[in-house]
Amino acid sequence: MKEMTIFAKSIKDYFSSDMLKILLIPLLGSAFVLYISFFTIASSGLDSHSNINMQIEQHESHMENGILVTNSTKENYVGSSIVEFLLNYTITSWLVGFFVYTIGIFAIGYLSIFISIIIVGFLTPKILAIIHHKHYATLEIEEGYSTVFGSLYKLIKTFFIMIILFIVLIPLYFIPLVNIFAINIPFLYLFHKMLQYDISSTILSKSQYEELYYHNRSELRAKSIFLYTISLIPFFAFFLSVFYIIYLGHSYFKIIENKKLESKDV
Repeated sequence: MKEMTIFAKSIKDYFSSDMLKILLIPLLGSAFVLYISFFTIASSGLDSHSNINMQIEQHESHMENGILVTNSTKENYVGSSIVEFLLNYTITSWLVGFFVYTIGIFAIGYLSIFISIIIVGFLTPKILAIIHHKHYATLEIEEGYSTVFGSLYKLIKTFFIMIILFIVLIPLYFIPLVNIFAINIPFLYLFHKMLQYDISSTILSKSQYEELYYHNRSELRAKSIFLYTISLIPFFAFFLSVFYIIYLGHSYFKIIENKKLESKDV
C-alpha cells in the first residue's frame, strides 16, 4: 500500500505544471544529442563504407553441340553499390533491414537512457526542492555531500566498473536468453549507482546515506530495477528521466520521515 501511494503521488507530481516545464530540458537536450550523434555516426559509416570493395564471380555452364561450355562473369561493387546489390534480393533485403532497425532501436534506447540521466542530474536539486516544499515542508534535511569533483569521480568510477562488468560477462552473451539479462547488468549497474548518487548526495550527508542505504538497499535496488525496466521501452527514457527523480525522491523523503518518526517514538 505504501508503495502504491508513493507511485500515485509521483505520477501526480510528474504531470504538475512545474515538472512538465522541467521535463522539456532533458527531452530537448536528449533529442539534440541523439540528432547530432546519428548524423556523425552515419557520416563516418558512409565514409568507411565507400572504401569497401566486393567482387562477385559467377559461372554458368551449358552444353553446346555436345561440348560443355562454361562462361564466367565478374562484377565489382564498391561503396553504396554493395547495398544496392544486396537489396536486389528479398532475403538479404529483409535481413539488412532487420539488423539495421533492431540494432538502431536498441542503441538509441540505451543511449537515450544515459543521456537523459546525465542531463536530469543537473536538475535534481530543483526537482527535489519542489517535492520537499510541496509534500515534506516540515521535514528537516541535511546539506548534501555532492561536489563537482565528487560527482565527476563517481561518474568515472562507475563507468569504469561498468566496462569491467561488460568484459567479465562476455561468455554469457553467447547463451540464448541468458544473454538478454547479461547484457543489461552493466547498464543497470550504472543506472542504479548514478540515480542513487544524484538523489542521496543532494539531501543527505555521506554518513546518513551510508546508514540509510544499508538498511534499505533491497528496496532501493528493486526501485532502480523497476525504473530501468520501463526505461527499456524505446524512447520512453526521453520522457521518464524527471519521473526517476520524483519517484526515488519521494522514496527517500518517506524513508527519512519514517525514521524520524520512529526516533521520536523511542
